[in-house]
Amino acid sequence: MSLKVIGAGVGRTGTYSLKLALEKLGFGPCFHMEEVAKNLPEQLPLWNAALEGHADWDAIYLGYNSAVDWPTARFFRELHAAHPQAKFILGYRNPRTWAESFSETIYKLISEPENAPPQFQEWLAMVRTLVSQNGVPVGADVAGLEAAFVAHADAVRAAIPSKHLLVFEAREGWEPLCGYLGVAVPDEPFPRSNDRSEFWDLVDSLS
Repeated sequence: MSLKVIGAGVGRTGTYSLKLALEKLGFGPCFHMEEVAKNLPEQLPLWNAALEGHADWDAIYLGYNSAVDWPTARFFRELHAAHPQAKFILGYRNPRTWAESFSETIYKLISEPENAPPQFQEWLAMVRTLVSQNGVPVGADVAGLEAAFVAHADAVRAAIPSKHLLVFEAREGWEPLCGYLGVAVPDEPFPRSNDRSEFWDLVDSLS
C-alpha cells in the first residue's frame, strides 16, 4: 500500500491530533510512534534497520495510508523518494514553545531510560538514536532544541517541492488541511489531543 499523506513534523507538533484528523478525513489507518510502542517485536527491528540505512518501507507501513510523527519525520527525504506523489505535511508551532514542550516530554523520557520498564529499554535506545540523527543534540538546553527544530523545518522546506508540502499548525483547524487534501471540512471540531499530561498518560498506558 502506497502512503498518500506523510507527516514531516517531529513529535510535539500536534502529530497525534493530525493522526486523528487524517483518519477522520479518510486517509487512515495512520501510522504514529504509538504503533511502534504497541508492536515492539515487529516494529523495532524494522526501525533499527532503517536507522542503519536498510529501510523496508513496504513492511513498515503495511496496511497504512498515511504516517505522522517520529520515526516517520526523520526519513522525510527517503520517503519523498519512495513516494514522490504523496502529500507531505510539516507540522509546525512556535519554536520556543515546541522546545519547552519537547524538553518536558519526549526529551525527558529518553534522557531517563532507567526509569522506564525493562521492555522499553531497546525502544528508548532506538528513539534516542532517531532523535540524534534528526539533528536534536543530546543534552541540549531549550535554546539548542529551538535551533534544532528550526533547522529541521528548514530542511523539510528545502527538500520537498512546495506543491507537495503543507506547513500546518494544529490551531489552524480543518480548513487549510482539507483544502490541501481536497476533501470537505467535517462538521465537528478539529481533534485536540496529546497535551503534556496526556503524553504521560499514554506512556503509562503502554507499560
